[in-house]
Amino acid sequence: MILFVSVAGFAQNQNEEIRKSIYFNGGSYYIDEEQATDLAHWLDSIPNLLDKYEIQLISHTDPIGGKRFNEWLSKMRSQAVLDLLLQKDIPERIIHLKDWAFENPVYSNDSHRGRAMNRRVDVILFPLVF
Repeated sequence: MILFVSVAGFAQNQNEEIRKSIYFNGGSYYIDEEQATDLAHWLDSIPNLLDKYEIQLISHTDPIGGKRFNEWLSKMRSQAVLDLLLQKDIPERIIHLKDWAFENPVYSNDSHRGRAMNRRVDVILFPLVF
């Protein structure tokens, strides 16, 4: 008998990205302890993380508060996640930031749930191609 085990968060093949999102309350860039711990465990679960992946942090906001505020908030959110990665001794040279603010929403900002889902930083691991 062969048993196949699926591990959530791992790419199905070498060329797929691996993604995790950190969510924020409205107007906040505070990462709660539960999400910080969850991110640390997730990173620790990736074999050979530093040798096989580059990391992109993509920050999003909802549109509440206007353009200038959300541009600032987007940068603060990505910086908060970057600080967590640096605390894990992940070298800054493999981390790239993209702050979208509210310009590229994945979810509809017409509902409370959509706005809540847009208040996030996506941590994306891109496999290095040799």
